[in-house]
Amino acid sequence: MIEIKNLNKSFSKKTILKDINMQITANEIVAIQGPSGAGKTTLLKSIGLLESIDAGEILFNKININLYTKKQKSSFRNLEIGFVFQFHNLLSEFTALENIYIPSLIAGKSFEDSEKKAKSIMKALNIIEKKDAKPDQLSGGEQQRVAIGRALINSPKLILADEPTGNLDSTQSIALFKLFHEIAINFKTTFLIITHDNELANMCNRIIRINDGEIIN
Repeated sequence: MIEIKNLNKSFSKKTILKDINMQITANEIVAIQGPSGAGKTTLLKSIGLLESIDAGEILFNKININLYTKKQKSSFRNLEIGFVFQFHNLLSEFTALENIYIPSLIAGKSFEDSEKKAKSIMKALNIIEKKDAKPDQLSGGEQQRVAIGRALINSPKLILADEPTGNLDSTQSIALFKLFHEIAINFKTTFLIITHDNELANMCNRIIRINDGEIIN
């Protein structure tokens, strides 16, 4: 589903990513590992069109999405890619349900359809009883599930996750990765996950290792 060809990225003449080549198949869960500063987050942001690249191709179902206009990239991100980060960035003034369906409204879906789908996702994530709770009334694990629900609302084909278990304990982290596997099957979603945790990485279908901006395996 995703193919990266000869991707290069530099900041202030410092090479961050060098000739990255990789392929991710549909419904696959792939871990990205490497030391701090290896280029993992830059790679994730580049694939998610949050960072521009200096050279190379980012193919999504054989279409080079890096050639899209700024408007096309924004639309593509909203409809095709979900993002999950260590810090959930939930909107504190909105309920869990509202946090999940807001991206659907932004995509132009009706309130009724957006709310209905958000509730369905919350049921699948076992947090429907928290639909009226504000973020500060939720545990860390519940907040992360809301963030995942938000990422799923527009039925993205790809979810990019950067240290999604960084604020969770080991039990919650394992539960979250098991949830990713369920989502991959039930929602036909592909995951690309940065994690420093070897146990969690080994729960993925495979591991891509990066060091000094290059893939080493």
